Amino acid sequence: LELYLARELGFSWDTVHDEADKLEHVISEEFEDKLDALLGYPTVDPHGDPIPSKDGVMSVRKGCTLTQLPEGQTALVLRVSDQNPEKLCYLGQLGLYPETRVQVVERAPFGGPLRVLVGEMPQQVERMLGAELAEQIIVTSPETEK
Repeated sequence: LELYLARELGFSWDTVHDEADKLEHVISEEFEDKLDALLGYPTVDPHGDPIPSKDGVMSVRKGCTLTQLPEGQTALVLRVSDQNPEKLCYLGQLGLYPETRVQVVERAPFGGPLRVLVGEMPQQVERMLGAELAEQIIVTSPETEK
């Protein structure tokens, strides 16, 4: 439902969770099945969270928080917490969406901010990200897939 609201109706990714919560209690199972088919049976929502299949199976990929990613290592954003719409909106403004490439360039000591590269060349940009926000971002890399 979140994916349909975002992809087909243009809801921003920081509002789809609340809208979907309201709708999921009033739509029929048949309606949900037709949406699922229309979207091609997606396995993740706009935030990267797994969507269970009809029989309740979810594919879960291993990852770590962006704060745990070693300096210099590149990874893909796997998912972003959707619990705080304001934080989600800000992370979207920084371009930190699922499937976006990120690299930790520098980590300030004592829980300070991270300097990260977001995206791929030639559109790659450098961003500063507080440790609290970086904890909301789950990334996947060769190291975390082991």
